[in-house]
Amino acid sequence: MKLKKNKNKLILSLITFFTIFSFTIFAFATETVTIDEQIEQLKDIIDSSSYSAFQSRMILNTAQDLLESGIPFEDTKKIIENSIDNSLDAYSVKKVFDVILDTQQEGLPTEQLINKVNEGFAKNVNKSVIISVISTKAENLKKANEILNEARQEGLEINGGEEMFNILADSLENDVPDESLSWLLKTGTTEGKSILEISEISEELSYLSLLATDSGLSSEEISLLFKKAIENSTNIDEICENIQSSLETQISTAKTESGGTVKPSVISDSETLPTSSTGSPVEVGETPTQEAGEAPTETGSAPEPSSTSPTGEAPPPLEN
Repeated sequence: MKLKKNKNKLILSLITFFTIFSFTIFAFATETVTIDEQIEQLKDIIDSSSYSAFQSRMILNTAQDLLESGIPFEDTKKIIENSIDNSLDAYSVKKVFDVILDTQQEGLPTEQLINKVNEGFAKNVNKSVIISVISTKAENLKKANEILNEARQEGLEINGGEEMFNILADSLENDVPDESLSWLLKTGTTEGKSILEISEISEELSYLSLLATDSGLSSEEISLLFKKAIENSTNIDEICENIQSSLETQISTAKTESGGTVKPSVISDSETLPTSSTGSPVEVGETPTQEAGEAPTETGSAPEPSSTSPTGEAPPPLEN
């Protein structure tokens, strides 16, 4: 009787094993079929476009690479559909896919890039601008990752890796020099500052960087200004104050505009600070805003000409 029970248990175990094995094989087969079906769907969409046979195959091959790397099917499909609807040429589609694929293969998040592409289509932004914006954003993601890895290689234990990554990426979007962010991460971590404190400091550096950009300083000049401030002090407050003072000096000594008028200072205590992942970001290219009634005005200055479309309305800019 006991031998019979053991035999029944063995048979039951074998049945369970083969059942699980069969489901595993089926799952892998289903996944392969699913990707093939997705490629067929994309092929049908692309075949309905004006792309040549060579261009269609080029887009489809890159799309397959995206799917196999883990990019969601719906995101890939939407970009192709938007590209066709907006008459984006095949080579530009491939450039967009290549930027996303390279970022995915680096193990970095691609959702922001995909969102920017679709935002550009929605705003009818020029293809060169879309490619430039996502390329810059992808580069900033890589720089943020490099700053984190460099700190870890020096033996620093970085708390909240993903959150810190987003803080660094946001600051890079606001043109804060990567050397300054590397210094901030290492110094802040060594001094035991919290993620919130480091985030607040990075926001302040972003604010100052945007002011510097708005005052006409080049990226090289901004980098040098930040570097000197960091070299002259080890106190965070003093460093930010030194940057602010240097900016005021740069602005006050700037060359006068035609007509003999001096460019008004863009520095105001009431201006809105750019934020990182914890608040509303100030995008690259935007001028930090002032509270109503506090912005300095200049009489007699001519308004800047606006660029309009044939319909009289300029498409909204695709912000970084």
